[in-house]
Amino acid sequence: MTQKNGAPARLGVDIGGTFTDVALEIGETRFTAKTLTTHEGPERGVLTGIRDVLATSKLDPSAVDILIYGTTLATNLLIERKGSPTALLTTEGFRDSVEMRNENRFEQYDVNIDLPKPLVPRSLRLPIKERVNARGDVLIPLDESTVEAVVPILEKAEVQSAAVTYLHSYTNPAHEERTRDILARLMPNLKISLSSEVSPEMREYERASTACANAYVQPLMGRHLENLERDLRAEGLTCPLYLMLSGGGITTLSTAVRFPVRLVESGPAGGAIFAAHIARELNLDEVVSYDMGGTTAKICLIEDGQPQTSRTFEVARVYRFLKGSGLPLRIPVIEMVEIGAGGGSIAHIDALGRIAVGPESAGSEPGPACYGRGGENPTVTDSDVVLGRIDPDNFAGGRMKLDRGASEKVLDKVVGSALKLDTPHAALGVAEIVDENMANAARVHAIESGKDIERRTLVVFGGAAPVHAARMAEKLNIGRVVIPSGAGVGSAIGFLRAPVAYEVIRSNYQRLGAINIGNTNELIEQMRKESREVVEPGAGDRPLKETVIAFMRYVGQGHEVGVEIGVQIAGGRLGDDGDAVMRKGFETAYHALYNRTIPKLDIEILTWSLQVSTQTEKSKTFEPVKKHPPSAPAGERRLLDRETGKYTTVPYYFRKDLAPGAEMMGPCAIVEDDTNTVVAKGYNAVIHPLGYIIMERQDNA
Repeated sequence: MTQKNGAPARLGVDIGGTFTDVALEIGETRFTAKTLTTHEGPERGVLTGIRDVLATSKLDPSAVDILIYGTTLATNLLIERKGSPTALLTTEGFRDSVEMRNENRFEQYDVNIDLPKPLVPRSLRLPIKERVNARGDVLIPLDESTVEAVVPILEKAEVQSAAVTYLHSYTNPAHEERTRDILARLMPNLKISLSSEVSPEMREYERASTACANAYVQPLMGRHLENLERDLRAEGLTCPLYLMLSGGGITTLSTAVRFPVRLVESGPAGGAIFAAHIARELNLDEVVSYDMGGTTAKICLIEDGQPQTSRTFEVARVYRFLKGSGLPLRIPVIEMVEIGAGGGSIAHIDALGRIAVGPESAGSEPGPACYGRGGENPTVTDSDVVLGRIDPDNFAGGRMKLDRGASEKVLDKVVGSALKLDTPHAALGVAEIVDENMANAARVHAIESGKDIERRTLVVFGGAAPVHAARMAEKLNIGRVVIPSGAGVGSAIGFLRAPVAYEVIRSNYQRLGAINIGNTNELIEQMRKESREVVEPGAGDRPLKETVIAFMRYVGQGHEVGVEIGVQIAGGRLGDDGDAVMRKGFETAYHALYNRTIPKLDIEILTWSLQVSTQTEKSKTFEPVKKHPPSAPAGERRLLDRETGKYTTVPYYFRKDLAPGAEMMGPCAIVEDDTNTVVAKGYNAVIHPLGYIIMERQDNA
């Protein structure tokens, strides 16, 4: 092993449902590795990938400066209900609020509607005598004897973790904090999550659900992260370990162990950060990112180099991907739509005799049939192999040979025989369905956000996305597609682009017409201090930026509009004209959403958000390069023509051999170790100075 030559060495690791991706950057040089995820021990897959990439780079482990890690483990624990035994301590009379939910029927006409079961069974939802009102005034003091009385129940049930969620604790957390002190004294090994720390916002059900989810995953996630740190140290990696947050920033290990619920979308968030970085590099104002891995596809809208964000997220939806049927988590998150459409998504024939794909996935164990690991169901990857979109001999740089015959067999058995289709057309049917599923999800997401998707550039990454990108763009009527270098491990690279950031949220109800500027500034300063305590240790000498958002609505409305006011706060404080500044900002944001405002109606402020983060890198400028024909193709392969239904022979190129300016006309394929780009008929592909593939429809050129 050799040492680096002065340039910083940074590692990004992303555990997905099928693959574990690793990206190592040493200055401007990048090395990547992709290995199958080891679900029974995720650390093993991580260490395998790190060893591979360090061996390729000839870098000593001790020379790595920083490691940034993201994982779907917390999400999987919630989906599969494999968390730790958990209790919920709540205000007397409110133990059933997590089961009553918000009484919203997400499937209106289903008389036998199935609701997601609470993470905590009723026998472990324990009432505590206390009461605080919405202003934070104590109506009933905390009865400490009722707290002490639950300890034998917790010990008998072998509870490892507890959530404490009292009514209106976001305004006055004193009772929750005192409860933690009592439990910590009587049960020192118990993990305790306070709703006033995990999600200090109004809306009782969402706050309780988030606190329960944090408590449910905390023991296992804590052990996993601590074991990972131990194993990395044993491997010789002595660098700091940071975790990717669902909101798009990175944070310290101690914060992640305390609030593991904030990691539920860490992998997809890394992908969105990756796409946003590319948008800034290419000066693209309107982008839709498309991340298709082995298990799911994720779609995110990016404006002016920044992904859309939200404060709510649902996990473990019981009605496929129907909004409202999952467990709500009120955490900062990058807003995206996620569907069960990955390379491992399983194809089947539904009750109406139609081809359906997902959401079930073959994952990495056993994986698609072509992996030769015992898979007996046809997947999207199997269809891509049969269609010629994936070369069985060049998959993963030739390190993993695929079995085309196995793909043909399972497609014939499940799809072809049922619909009387030959093998190629059965494979084409599967591919068309999954492409339409993804395109439809993107259309709906754009419409719900009030955005026009056709004007955007499609930035694609993930191992399977470049295979399907051209057809996805056709369905969305998008004229330009960008396939960045390292697309197969895009989320891991995105981790390396993420800022050190932390967002603090507080509910503080006020009427704008009677806002108390002094109290508001005091609240903002408290939030600023809390956020900086997390960010500053990892920021080093990098400059910090601050974003303040107020969530506001007209009096009588049910949902809020986020209004960014951070740039309008002079010296970090609202001035005497703060009410006028906020009213103007709210009316502008409200009009953009609804094309109207409501005159002479007062405005409510419900919640404040403050994020401190390191500043993002400035975009580079590049001189245009002259287009020229590529060098001779590396070979030829047979690719099914969707329009004729027949195979044609097309050239393929190795991406590493293509110089900037090289232009290829479709149909053809561009092969690399981590993925494979299909340039469809009617498209051309040009290599950008950064090595990105810019694919455009010729009729739009």
